[in-house]
Amino acid sequence: MSWLDLLRLSYPLKYVYSDEYWMIDIGPHVFPIKKYRLLYEKLLKSGVKRDCFFTPLPAQDEDILLVHSAKYIRKLKTGSLSRAEIAALELPFSPELVRFAWLTCGGTILAAKLALASGLAVHLGGGFHHAFPDHGEGFCVLNDVAVAAEKMRREGKAKRIMIVDCDVHQGNGTAFIFARQNDVFTFSIHQMDLYPAEKPRSSLDIELWSGDGDEEYLAALRAHFPRLYFQFKPQLVFYLAGADPYEKDQLGGLKLTKEGLKERDRIIIGEARRLNIPVVILLAGGYAYDVNDTVSIHLNTLKIAQRMERRLKLNRLFFSSKP
Repeated sequence: MSWLDLLRLSYPLKYVYSDEYWMIDIGPHVFPIKKYRLLYEKLLKSGVKRDCFFTPLPAQDEDILLVHSAKYIRKLKTGSLSRAEIAALELPFSPELVRFAWLTCGGTILAAKLALASGLAVHLGGGFHHAFPDHGEGFCVLNDVAVAAEKMRREGKAKRIMIVDCDVHQGNGTAFIFARQNDVFTFSIHQMDLYPAEKPRSSLDIELWSGDGDEEYLAALRAHFPRLYFQFKPQLVFYLAGADPYEKDQLGGLKLTKEGLKERDRIIIGEARRLNIPVVILLAGGYAYDVNDTVSIHLNTLKIAQRMERRLKLNRLFFSSKP
């Protein structure tokens, strides 16, 4: 058996996924809920073993309360949101939607624990960065990113956390939640002339405009990475690898190609892992006219993560074995 074969057996990427993710009925909607199942099936067909998938449990209320208000949680559980609050969600409200929100929070918490244990983990859901402490909006009921980050920080598993948000929309909820928290660095690269209208300040916002493509986007990323990793020294990175900067996305206009998105992933994931920083990958948004494009972009992200992780482990194995 070659070293590469040994490496493939010894260091499989860990995925968090639940069949419940795609079973929720939101009717005809721009949010492609079926992408979760399609991506899961693609991963199985690509050779990922079923024992590499971990099924989450819904987050505990005490975890949700680290970020969200008790009043908001009570409204969600009793179905007593106002019409305006439901309209802000831009999703049909139901008990199933509430369970989905709790479950994806649990999934991101589990992925964070797996990443801290092994270096890299993927949550096929997650990245609901528009939810605020007292309300949800923009398809986001609860902010799973903030909940998981705050839980890891409070439990002392990672005291310095960086959230690298590459969704086409600014992570307004996440920016607001951590605005006064020096131990959490929020980075967002997004389209400026796009939802949300009000954008609370992140630790660092990179503001691009409709029509900006690969060259502008990647130059902006390279200007800050790996520099930010060296300066902030995070003990855990949450990477929101949104597929919606794609040139054929319905809700964005940044015009990135699939190759440009691949290079984005190499920069964010590769530079963090070279510095031995654990990374949680969350797939966040993606609304291509053809759902298969969204699934393809997400799959590319995971293939790059797996390839870079194997190469990193192989290099370390090689150098540690030298006399």
